[in-house]
Order: sequence, then C-alpha cells, then structure tokens
Amino acid sequence: MIFEIAFVIASYLLGSIPTGLLLGKAFGFDIRSTGSGNIGATNVYRTMGRTLGVMTLVGDCMKGVIPVVLARHLEFSDIWLASAGSAAFFGHVFTVFLRFKGGKGVATALGVFLGISPLSVLAAFATFSLVLWKWRFVSLASMSAAALMPFFISTIDGRPLIISMTFLIAGVIIWKHRENINRLKAGTENRFKA
Repeated sequence: MIFEIAFVIASYLLGSIPTGLLLGKAFGFDIRSTGSGNIGATNVYRTMGRTLGVMTLVGDCMKGVIPVVLARHLEFSDIWLASAGSAAFFGHVFTVFLRFKGGKGVATALGVFLGISPLSVLAAFATFSLVLWKWRFVSLASMSAAALMPFFISTIDGRPLIISMTFLIAGVIIWKHRENINRLKAGTENRFKA
C-alpha cells in the first residue's frame, strides 16, 4: 500500500508539470501574461502558434497517459488506478509548482481516459469534433465531450470506480470553464480559427 500511495503522489507531481509554461519560457514567452492567461494548449496555440500548441497538447496528454498505463501494467486495483488518474488530472488543474493555479485539465483528462478506455476517447473525440465543426468554440466542444464521457465510460468500460472518477473529472472540467460559459452566454467567446 505504501508503494501505491507513493505512486499516486508521483502521478500528482507529474501532472503538475506546467508544459505550456515551460515551452513558452523556452521561447521567451510567459503564457500566463498572454491571451487568456491559461497555461493549456488552446491558449498556447492561439498566442504562440500551432507547433507549440500541439506540443503542449501532447505533453499535457502524456501526463495523464503515463501514470494510468503504468498503473495498469503494475496491475493496480481500480481504486489505485482511479486515484493515479485523478491525481495526474488534479496535478495539472491545481499544480503545486504554480501555487495551485493550473490549466483546465482537458488534455490531461484525455490522456487519463486514453490509458483506460480508448474507445470512450474515440466517442468523446467524435463529440468534440462535431461540436467544434458546428459552432467553432473549443470551450463548448471540450465541455460537451467531458459531459458525455461518463456515459461513454459507463457504456464501454462499466467499472464503478472508473465511472466515479470520470464524473469527478468531467465536473471539474466544466467548473474550470465557468468563465467560458459566461462568455458564451454574452456572445464574446473566441471562435476557433484553424
């Protein structure tokens, strides 16, 4: 049990690595002072370009994939698998390295779910793509995919602890988008430009 607890702590610390901030600083930018100020891939994409945006997306996603894949390889029970995935996600959202102010968690959640249920991610990606194509709002597409992920996980995976983790992560993602929700209501949210 001590090993599992240490693994969960390590998962949180891995999740806490601020990929977008580090990449920005490597190129002379502080992502927190540009665009929306968020350290996530969307803001990096909009303010520093496609290449760094994609690199941030991949880096943040891997923070979720690695702990979950390792936990599965080590044959952890569902409680520890869910704990490791949640820890990585919360590490990104509330990073210890930035006074617990992190990103919105979408890419890291993507990594967590990719490591647990790739088919669920495929369904969520289809939802994301459809909403983005129809309305051109990344925030709306992200929240739509997050809101439906518990349904996809429960249908495809069906494990109670994993479903509970999914509801928790989805709820936090939507909560972290509360400012986007207000902008969507006001008609001032930025549309995605490829």
